[in-house]
Amino acid sequence: MGDAEHRFGNPPAMKEPILVLGAGGHGRALISLLRDLGAHSVVGVVDAAPGVAPPLGVPVLGTEAVLPALRRQGVALACIAIGDNGARLAAAARFLALGFTLPPLLHPSVIVGGGAVAEEGAVALPRAVLGAGARLGRLAILNTGAILEHDSVLGEAAHAGPGAVLPGGVRVGARALIGAGAACRPYVAIGEGAVVGVGAAVTEDVARGATVGGVPARPLAARPG
Repeated sequence: MGDAEHRFGNPPAMKEPILVLGAGGHGRALISLLRDLGAHSVVGVVDAAPGVAPPLGVPVLGTEAVLPALRRQGVALACIAIGDNGARLAAAARFLALGFTLPPLLHPSVIVGGGAVAEEGAVALPRAVLGAGARLGRLAILNTGAILEHDSVLGEAAHAGPGAVLPGGVRVGARALIGAGAACRPYVAIGEGAVVGVGAAVTEDVARGATVGGVPARPLAARPG
């Protein structure tokens, strides 16, 4: 097994240094996750905003311009704390090009079923569920209390919001967003880049790039302008 996925063995005995990209709310969530996980020491945060306050006391080291020097100094691990799916994917490409590794990060409270897999850069926040045979795709986010049940897939850089419920056999495409508290019927497919609104109930497949909401979920008209 390579670095691109994790099958939930024991954490390393020594703490490995790791860098966080993003000093916002998701950055603070990942710093908290890393501290609870106990397998890494957070060496600092990189953020594009000038003068941003240190999140949870972690020093802000500068913009991405400092990355080559940090890599030369031996910092090899990073996590991408950007909530926007497309921006997270693009940032990951920049880090990988510089030689950083993006480990999957699962909070200790996550419930993990047999045969579940988390791929490169994936994140599962507190009290999430990763069912038997489920796959948390590369750079995907399974947010607080969200459920990815048996044999389901949350695709590359997709995001299931807090409390979202994806039961058995659901397929979520790359960069899709499932809103907080949304729920799906088993075995539905949600296309790439689709958006499922907060609290929606998805009973039918959702087309690529579509936005749906309501109970049951129906396509939503684009806003004018």
